[in-house]
Amino acid sequence: MPTRAYLSPIFLIFTCLFLFSLPSSSTITSSLDAVFPSSGWESGRNHEGLVGSVGSTRSMVEEGHSVGDGAVNSSLVLAAKRTHRRDPLNGFEFYNGGWNISDRHYWASVGFTAAPFFVASAVWFTAFGLCLSIICLCHFCCAREPYGYSRVAYALSLILLILFTITAIIGCVFLYSGQGKFHGSTTTTFSYVLDQANTTSMKLRNVSSYLAAAKLIGVNQAFLPSNVQTDIDDIETKINTSASILNDKAMDNADNITDSLDVVRFTLIIIAAVMLLLTFLGFLFSIFGMQFLVYTLVLFGWILVTGTFILSGTFLLLHNVTADTCVAMNQWVQNPTAHTALDDILPCVDNATSQETLTRSKEVTSQLVDLTNLFISNVSNVNFSPNFALFYYNQSGPLLPSLCNPLHRDLTPRNCSHGEVDLNNATQVWKNYVCDVSTTTGYCITTGRLTPKYYSQVAAAVNVSYGLDNYGPFLIDLEDCTFARQTFTDIYQNHCPGLRRFSKWVYVGLFTVSLSVMLSLLFWVIYGRERKHRVYTKHALEGGYKW
Repeated sequence: MPTRAYLSPIFLIFTCLFLFSLPSSSTITSSLDAVFPSSGWESGRNHEGLVGSVGSTRSMVEEGHSVGDGAVNSSLVLAAKRTHRRDPLNGFEFYNGGWNISDRHYWASVGFTAAPFFVASAVWFTAFGLCLSIICLCHFCCAREPYGYSRVAYALSLILLILFTITAIIGCVFLYSGQGKFHGSTTTTFSYVLDQANTTSMKLRNVSSYLAAAKLIGVNQAFLPSNVQTDIDDIETKINTSASILNDKAMDNADNITDSLDVVRFTLIIIAAVMLLLTFLGFLFSIFGMQFLVYTLVLFGWILVTGTFILSGTFLLLHNVTADTCVAMNQWVQNPTAHTALDDILPCVDNATSQETLTRSKEVTSQLVDLTNLFISNVSNVNFSPNFALFYYNQSGPLLPSLCNPLHRDLTPRNCSHGEVDLNNATQVWKNYVCDVSTTTGYCITTGRLTPKYYSQVAAAVNVSYGLDNYGPFLIDLEDCTFARQTFTDIYQNHCPGLRRFSKWVYVGLFTVSLSVMLSLLFWVIYGRERKHRVYTKHALEGGYKW
């Protein structure tokens, strides 16, 4: 058989060999299930660390390890089961370090799950490049000879060309849709994290503002003791520092991730558009027999398919890292005091700072209440004679109820006694005891226990005490990382299912586009040659054809 007669079979054989070299769909599915088991987000079942699964899904090691470094430290191993993968940097031993984005062995093990796609890209690039080289060599070095024509080969190549073209178009549409949903899901997630961090930072600064206001509170020229004011100054500095660190870390992470997501989105849109255009033009040129343009597109397609195979693997890696992170978040929720790499995403406020802030806020609340009650019992509720000019302002009428102190001397919660007014409604109750005053003397000219001046002073003390007491639960949440635990729980329940689903859409879309375009460009060449065979045979039968 003439040399050029082998060229079409070479393409067919190469196609078959490459398809068999790729993992089958069942193999891909089983391998992905092994490295990324189905989770409760999609199946409704709980796996490894879902909320409510206790003890058996956590792994606390007393003597931790750092793979490759030999360091020993006590840590919480997050997502231990689903990160149990082969580590190519450690002799393909299983990685047991859990979720840790700062560990190169974690990245190596999760990257190994995408190895089939990277291998496919290398095989495609090498093998198809070799085929192109052989074709070029035969084209320039061998004489052109007549060849036969097969209607079956022509019809089959046309059918397969149409089929793979349609599949490539569907893959491009699926990829475009997936990237849009993935971008929306990730943007929503990180916006939520940023809002949580900003809200926490704002509340910390509000506590600091209340403490600063407490230093200025004076009732009848009586102020907080100087040692308490000094303590307030110290804790204010710590609170503001913690708030700034929390806000800055969240902002830096959000800005960096948002920028990266925008680049990824733009890249995927360009890939989907270019692949769609490439597929359409290749099909069109093949149908009309524009061989030179077909071979030109084949060269571009060869490189683009290699790149999309690599991107498919990259997004599979991202898909697995996302799922690892979600499982790690959920497991950390069950043990939030452990120091893990999750602190880099949304760090808890320093425990010592939050404890000291809580203590100081309780002390200030209690002392402001005592300061107010001291004025009530020793000044406003005493009917002084005009001789006591310092305390006399012609107070009279029913006695002013004292203010309820929400804390005992040991700063434990206290219930209000009969006749006391609590911080919620004290200012409203005391308004009924305010008298009208003389514009010249400032004394009461109607029945009342408080002048407008004294009422504003005790009201200010109540407002600051109420504010500090109201932020007590928030400070307790900071101390035990409840705010971070709630944030991670919300992310796991409301955002992780979308992140996992849409990242899967992206890498499946990329793989579909890669495979479809790869097969399409093979059949561009095959169909083009069969079409040329058909034209030659037709002319030959009609009375001779000069080749």
